[in-house]
Amino acid sequence: MLQHLTIDPEFASKIPPLREEEMKQLEENILADGVVINPLIVWNGVIVDGHNRYHILQKYPEIQFTTYEKQFSDRYAAIAWICKNQLGRRNLTQEQYKYLIGERYEAEKRTESFYGNRFTLADKSSRIQNESGYSGERTREKIARENNISVSYVQRAGKFAQGVDAAEEVAPGIKQEILTGSIKPTEKAVAAIAKAPPEQRPALVQQLRQAKEPEKAEEKPKPKRSAAETLQAIQDISANMLQSNGEIDADDICAELEDALDTMIFRWDTCLENNKELRSACRDGIRSLTDKGIRYLKEMRRTT
Repeated sequence: MLQHLTIDPEFASKIPPLREEEMKQLEENILADGVVINPLIVWNGVIVDGHNRYHILQKYPEIQFTTYEKQFSDRYAAIAWICKNQLGRRNLTQEQYKYLIGERYEAEKRTESFYGNRFTLADKSSRIQNESGYSGERTREKIARENNISVSYVQRAGKFAQGVDAAEEVAPGIKQEILTGSIKPTEKAVAAIAKAPPEQRPALVQQLRQAKEPEKAEEKPKPKRSAAETLQAIQDISANMLQSNGEIDADDICAELEDALDTMIFRWDTCLENNKELRSACRDGIRSLTDKGIRYLKEMRRTT
């Protein structure tokens, strides 16, 4: 008989859904094995890892499975663990990765605040300072170090995650659209949702959806550009990005450049990690690209 476990909607919402083909493959693997090999991770009967396997088990209650009970100080610690665990997945979009970083940051800040308050109330006693869960390293610094990203990326990810959740409250389903990339609003536009008064959020959410490209009845091949036309197009885009319209300041420019750098690092790490067997075959290409990037950054540093 299938053991009854509880699915917490908030916990489940932090887990990027599997694609249809991935869910089908997982079901086929479980049926072929006749057992769920990896245990479901639970906390007081609530699933924190294994939601997809549990959904499959509900269809096939005769299949055996095990659970592993994990202890957390509170639900925010559980959410932080869920996000950290999911960040190890290979098939995350950039938006999903940013959202998980932000959700982990927001959850761990709650725990940090809890221990910080206890630390203050205890008159900074060494007993409280040495308790499990408290660290002198700030939350955003720890997350940045563990994920090889910048502290400012973590902070921006927190605002992005808050905006995604606020948008989802207004328009259920938009979170999935943002995180899968079916709409591509700017990070700043998403973060603005959480900052806006509740009565203004529906209009802002509607603007997010306008970032989706209109569907085309028929995709027509684009004429091939000459080298001169391609160069001119890049120059036009660059000129437009640099025009001041009263909405962009120096901090926005630095944040955009940093986000671009973080994205590049993330894509390189993901590509090379997922294709280790091909790294030696494209070693010369990797070195050539690396040299190109180094030359560009050295020139940028010299002229800035």
